[in-house]
Amino acid sequence: MTDSSVPPGGHRSGRGPRKRDDKRRSGPPRGRQGPNRPPTGDPAREAALDTLRAVREDAAYANLVLPSLLRERRISGRDAALATELAYGACRAQGLLDAVIGACVDRPLDGLDGVVLDTLRLGTQQLLRTRIPPHAAVGAAVELVRARAGSRPTGFVNAVLRKVAEHDEAAWVERLAPSDDLGRLAFTHAHPRWIAEVFARALGGEEELAAALAADDTRPAVHLAARPGEISAEELAAITGGEESPYSPYGVLLTEGGDPGDLAPVREGLAVVQDEGSQLVALLATRAPVDGEDTRWLDLCAGPGGKAVMLGALVAIEGGTLDAVDRAPHRARLVEQATEGLPVRVHTGDARELALPETAYDRVLVDAPCTGLGALRRRPEARWRRQPDDVAELTALQRELLRAGLERTRPGGVVTYATCSPHPDETAAVVAAVAAETGAEVLDTPGLLPEVPDTALPDGAPGLQLWPHRHGTDAMYAAVLRKR
Repeated sequence: MTDSSVPPGGHRSGRGPRKRDDKRRSGPPRGRQGPNRPPTGDPAREAALDTLRAVREDAAYANLVLPSLLRERRISGRDAALATELAYGACRAQGLLDAVIGACVDRPLDGLDGVVLDTLRLGTQQLLRTRIPPHAAVGAAVELVRARAGSRPTGFVNAVLRKVAEHDEAAWVERLAPSDDLGRLAFTHAHPRWIAEVFARALGGEEELAAALAADDTRPAVHLAARPGEISAEELAAITGGEESPYSPYGVLLTEGGDPGDLAPVREGLAVVQDEGSQLVALLATRAPVDGEDTRWLDLCAGPGGKAVMLGALVAIEGGTLDAVDRAPHRARLVEQATEGLPVRVHTGDARELALPETAYDRVLVDAPCTGLGALRRRPEARWRRQPDDVAELTALQRELLRAGLERTRPGGVVTYATCSPHPDETAAVVAAVAAETGAEVLDTPGLLPEVPDTALPDGAPGLQLWPHRHGTDAMYAAVLRKR
């Protein structure tokens, strides 16, 4: 799935083993303070440290853990903003931070006690990638590790971070980055090399690679989607103090911080938190003309429901219905909650096999599970979890789902295939293969969104591609096919 707020159903963004500190490793003993214990004197850094622990030990998602901690501990305002900057920033830059820390210690990082490693990552993030004064960053780290692990590791943490502080980020990059251009760009912008290579392939070369990686290494803006038929983007912007999005007619860009879930339009179901790229994919699914009836729509991989809300609201205007499918029961419940009051029927099961009320649909959206490489800004730890070997299994599933979508479409109807990934194997290659197998016609997808510039793929490959550095959206891919 491609909604940025919740990880893909059934496909964790990290598939590696869960790492726990059940056995003592070298270094000081772990403290007993868990993530749900109330913070003491430094609530922002405590929350950030507990988020790093959950990510490291439990393969948790930072964008789910941290908001929960902030709510539980009633952390708001400047403290919440600092916790968010530190936790997400340290997760996003983990590879770069670990290289710097590794250059300042005389042992492998996996031999360090977990709380010490988390504290060093948090301290190094502050020293190299924030404006926090060095003495404050080092002092805070020492006090954090003292509170969690006692006095013994404080001297070690203090010494390592003082070595880190001897150089700024640019100097460390100069010392540690690979010598080749692509490797250097990947290291500079805190990406694994293989992901930088994927981006270069998708862009058709390395000319834009620096801009793409830099945009991917920043915290994304928060977008809202106005519920069609209930509130306009202009009204939503006025209520929230945001700005209307540049491309989506339903989008609003929030310009103030805080929890968007606290906004009245979100609480009342008049708007949802949704990246503008996801809004454009849902809009695209409604754009291609179909002959005859246009009232039976299907969202084949619907959880957690962001696109289903927009599609349900738009099909309601046409007097039709939307069937929404997700194989995970908890995600299907999220779709039910999100689409309450709309003509949406939610079904739980495998989209490739599930019996549905209609035998043939006019429009189908296949928002397929993917690597999520297009939403790395929003899932900061994902870039260090995903591996190249993940792609083959996903592309096989993606082809099956697209074929299932075409099978459930009437002749003359259209299927929109989408992923939150720019990986060519997950995007144009899937569409080209299935179109060749089924005889489906691939439509001029960029031409269906003429208001959005620079979306065509290199070398005339099918579909369109959005990018953070070009459009300010997640790196969403989409292609529209017509069943012959």
